[in-house]
Amino acid sequence: MIRLIVIFLIIAIVAAIFGFGGIASGATEIAKIIFYIFIVLLVISLLSRLFRR
Repeated sequence: MIRLIVIFLIIAIVAAIFGFGGIASGATEIAKIIFYIFIVLLVISLLSRLFRR
């Protein structure tokens, strides 16, 4: 998942450099959504590991 976040952020940066504001904005939003999903899954994983003991 982190790899996807980095890929979309790189796409957003490159698109912003070349002046494609819509594509940069879209890629940034996708990267944010994937990042939040990653954080939620990380917390769930840590909590399940904690309560499993």
